[in-house]
Amino acid sequence: MTAATVPFASAPAASGPEFVESPVAYDGILLAGFGGPEGQDDVIPFLRNVTRGRGIPDERLEEVAHHYRHFGGVSPINAQNRGLKAALESELVRRGIDLPVYWGNRNWAPYLSDAVTEASESGDTTLLAFATSAYSSFSSCRQYREDFARVLDETGLGETVTIDKIRPFYDHPGFVTSFVEGVRDAITAFTADGADAAAIQVLFTTHSVPTDDALRSGPRDVDWGSGGAYAAQHEAVAAWVMSRVSELLPSAADVPWELVYQSRSGPASQPWLEPDICDVIEGLPARGRTAVAVVPLGFVSDHMEVLWDLDTEAKDAAAEAGLAFVRTPTPGVSDSFVAGIVDLIQERLEGRPAANRAHVTALGPAFDVCRPGCCENIRAGFKPAAAGIAP
Repeated sequence: MTAATVPFASAPAASGPEFVESPVAYDGILLAGFGGPEGQDDVIPFLRNVTRGRGIPDERLEEVAHHYRHFGGVSPINAQNRGLKAALESELVRRGIDLPVYWGNRNWAPYLSDAVTEASESGDTTLLAFATSAYSSFSSCRQYREDFARVLDETGLGETVTIDKIRPFYDHPGFVTSFVEGVRDAITAFTADGADAAAIQVLFTTHSVPTDDALRSGPRDVDWGSGGAYAAQHEAVAAWVMSRVSELLPSAADVPWELVYQSRSGPASQPWLEPDICDVIEGLPARGRTAVAVVPLGFVSDHMEVLWDLDTEAKDAAAEAGLAFVRTPTPGVSDSFVAGIVDLIQERLEGRPAANRAHVTALGPAFDVCRPGCCENIRAGFKPAAAGIAP
C-alpha cells in the first residue's frame, strides 16, 4: 500500500492498517453529529439538507415535518450534542488530556465545515473524529467519512488538515452499559408489578436501512449473513446485553427478546430491514405477552426517532395492544458513555494494540481504518471518503 491509499489521513493511518497501533499526536477532537432544527422555521430547510440530491418536494417533506412540529420544531439532538461536548471536555481535563473538542453537523448549524475551519484557524490540523453513530452502515459510518472528505475538499484544507475516525464502537463497554442497566431495571419493575418473566418481551430496536445497504455494510470480505454487518452487530450486542442482564438478574433468563427496526423512510417498493417495531408490538398479545420493554439499541441519545417513533408511536401501539410499556434509556451523557468515548480517544493517542482494546462481543474490536468497499451506497456509488481505503 502507498501513503495515498487512505486520503486525508494521519501518517500512521495513511497506509491503511486495520488497526493503528502506533501513537498519533492528535491536536483536536471532531465531534460529528447529524444535526437538527431548532425552531419551526428551520424544519423544512433542515429536511431539504437531509434529502439533498433526491429531488423530494416540500409537500412530501411536510409529511415528515409534523414529527418535529409536534415538539415545537426543535430536535433534541443539538442540545444533546452540546451536552456531550461539554461532558467530553470535562472528562478530557479530568484525565489530563489537553485536546480541544470541535463540534460540527452534517445537516444543520454548526456545520462540519465550520468546525474544521475553526480547528484549522486555531492551528489544530491533526483531528480525530467521533461520529455519533455506533454501527457499520452507509448512513452511520461511511457517510460521515464522505462528509469529512467533502468538507476538506470544499474548504481547501485537504493539504493541511487530516481527519482519522474512531472505530465503530457498537460493542464498547461504555456504549452498552446503559442498555444493560435499562433492561435490568425494566424487567425488575415489570416483575414487581406481577408480570411473569416469560410474558415480558424485550424489543431491541434500531433504525431500519435499505436491505441493499445492509448487505454492503462492514468489510466486504466477511460473510455477515442476510443483514450484513449492520444487523449482525446489533444481534451480537443484543445477545450480549441479555446475557449480562441474566447474570445480574437470574429471572431475566426466561425473558424473550428480538431485534426489530423502525423509522424506515423509503418507498414501499424498496426492501428495508424488518420486522417493524409497531407490527411486532401489535402481535405480542397473541404470543402471550403482557409487557414490552423497548430498548433503543441503535441510538446514542434521544433523537427525534426515539421521541416520536418510540415514545409516541410505539408507546401508542403498546397501549392499543393492552401491553405495559417501558422505553429504556439511551447512553446520552451518562458517565459510562462519556468515559468510554475518552477511552476510545486514548486508544488512538497511544496506538493501543488491538489485543488490548475493550469490546464485549466476538465481532469486535472494529477496525480503525475502514476496508475497501466498506458500507457502499449502491444508489449513489462510491464517493471520496476519509478514514478508509478507497473506494
